[in-house]
Amino acid sequence: VPERPTLGNTDYAFEMAISNIRYGEGVTKEIGMDLQNLGARRVCLMTDKNLSQLPPVNAVLNSLAKYGINFQMYDNVRVEPTDQSFLDAIAFAKKGEFDAYVAVGGGSVIDTCKAANLYASSPTSDFLDYVNAPIGKGKPVTVPLKPLIAVPTTAGTGSETTGVAIFDFKELKVKTGIASRAIKPTLGIIDPLHTLSMPERIVANSGFDVLCHALESYTALPYNMRSPCPSNPVNRPAYQGSNPISDVWALHALRIVAKYLKRAIRDPEDREARANMHLASAFAGIGFGNAGVHLCHGMSYPISGLVKTYKPKDYNVDHSLVPHGLSVVLTSPAVFAFTAQIRPERHLEAAEILGADIRTASIKDAGFILADTLRKFLFDLNVDDGLAAIGYSKADIPALVKGTLPQERVTKLSPRPQTEEDLSALFEASMKLY
Repeated sequence: VPERPTLGNTDYAFEMAISNIRYGEGVTKEIGMDLQNLGARRVCLMTDKNLSQLPPVNAVLNSLAKYGINFQMYDNVRVEPTDQSFLDAIAFAKKGEFDAYVAVGGGSVIDTCKAANLYASSPTSDFLDYVNAPIGKGKPVTVPLKPLIAVPTTAGTGSETTGVAIFDFKELKVKTGIASRAIKPTLGIIDPLHTLSMPERIVANSGFDVLCHALESYTALPYNMRSPCPSNPVNRPAYQGSNPISDVWALHALRIVAKYLKRAIRDPEDREARANMHLASAFAGIGFGNAGVHLCHGMSYPISGLVKTYKPKDYNVDHSLVPHGLSVVLTSPAVFAFTAQIRPERHLEAAEILGADIRTASIKDAGFILADTLRKFLFDLNVDDGLAAIGYSKADIPALVKGTLPQERVTKLSPRPQTEEDLSALFEASMKLY
């Protein structure tokens, strides 16, 4: 048997961890029984102000009432959460002494609920203890958490399958997060009926997140090239690099996006398209939740964090915000043109899935072909023309680069290492897309 590699070498193993997933039209009505089966006596229901008035939350409330579940509702979740909005939810969770959690919403709600569950279960921990290094201490989670049932209402983040919770760290104006298998939901309830209430732009931006999750996890650094090799399996990161199991999920999600995303955006009544995008979100979540994402996501965090006045169509919010999926996809043509030098065959395969004719393509042109395919895809869907269209200029590039540098958890998974100059060039190339 070969010797186990010594510390400092690249890793030699990967681990698959996902939540249990239940899928089906109308399956939300079972949630009261699930909580009964768990023996839950005090349940925390988390959502946001908009959703609290909409059918998905209503369906959950009906099921809780039917099965006599005792709960308290927290509907103060912020869309694109901040450290302060996480702390508010954590305070609510600590006070309530809950023995189970239900999150009904998009990634913002599910991520907030994961954080609330974690810190209520570890009440003496400082907030930065579990936040990713180098911003926080990145300590491994060793405390037992309470059961969390996630009911996603958007087809985007895949947060119901992953052990990641993302937020804006206001003081540094960057997005960061908490990443640990321990915080993933116990059960994700994927009910395609919930996507029928999503407005057009929310469908689009959520879908772009799925697209980038699939593309980034498929092109990420392979797991056995990531270093260092952990001294103990508890230190193996949730984001491990591309691996044979994640590849299957990423490619399958990409094929669904290619077939159904445009239909789901253009016709709110297209139940087949919306149901498939809901599944694609979970599939891509299983892929990237274990492989990780890289530069599109690393660069997206300052794009969201440094937003000035941009307010997107179809989002009922009282603050400026760049929706996560939009902040991710605007750099995708530049990013994949850059990373394609490494594993160009994977970039070419992705371009073909998204509709490119590669019969006469040269492998050395893989990056340009994928970038052009993405540009055409975004143009067809009326996406803002680059970072300039959402309020950024060349003068902002140094701040955007500075906000990307701490995102090592994802940027180090890029197949091609990048310098500060490379990042500047990528932001500059993303100012205008068409």
